[in-house]
Amino acid sequence: MTLAPQSAPVPWWVERWLQLLDAYRFKKRLERARNYAREGNVLSLEFDGAELVAEVQGSEAAPYRVRLWLEAFSSEDWDYVLETLAGKAFFSAQLLTGRLPERVEQAFIENGLSLFPYNLGEVQAQCSCPDQANPCKHIGAVYYQLAERFQEDPFIIFQLRGRSREDLLTALSHRRRGEGAAPSSESLTTVSPTSNAPFWDYDGPLPPDLVALAPSIPLPNLWDRLGSLPLPYETEQEIKQTLAALWPLVQERILAQSLGEAGG
Repeated sequence: MTLAPQSAPVPWWVERWLQLLDAYRFKKRLERARNYAREGNVLSLEFDGAELVAEVQGSEAAPYRVRLWLEAFSSEDWDYVLETLAGKAFFSAQLLTGRLPERVEQAFIENGLSLFPYNLGEVQAQCSCPDQANPCKHIGAVYYQLAERFQEDPFIIFQLRGRSREDLLTALSHRRRGEGAAPSSESLTTVSPTSNAPFWDYDGPLPPDLVALAPSIPLPNLWDRLGSLPLPYETEQEIKQTLAALWPLVQERILAQSLGEAGG
């Protein structure tokens, strides 16, 4: 199992999860589990609410069923956390674009919670295999496969704490709008096909609920649309490298401004 290409750094949230495994005292047991994961024995990973359900191929013909979960936060806990997150434009901008800011844990700590478990003992798991050890190699294989899934989707940690990605972002966006009601039909300008007014004209202020948050355009795709720069090749490459480094910051700043705050 390869967590990331050697040239790419491992995201901090994956490091946090792997630290739990590295701190586990039964090293040989987890080493066997790591090999299981590398060999592709984890057949599936799916969520059933806040629980992760996996199928792991063992020595028997039928795969074993593994269930893994953390202590889910209460609705009241999540309300406090979401209020804290909504009050920080930088956190909101990062989360709403699918990123997990490293300081996001502070929002949970401020409310007496821990987003990540302190140790592997806080991770609850069950396996249908006859091995009484916990973690058995099937559960351990899920631990390592989950690290790879974390790299693809950091919002898994929120799901394990009781909030899906969709629910979290919807609630966060709602709070960023001040829990305002949806715009009424009277607040919109209707232009009929026979109107003499230009189609794109809009006389009133744009209601904040009409702001749409969509995935950003990857920079390589943007270059494809714009075409080559009318500059020498070396100069063009230098400019592209500079813009590639600035692109994530520009996106965050734009989103922060659209959410009502000019600062990060």
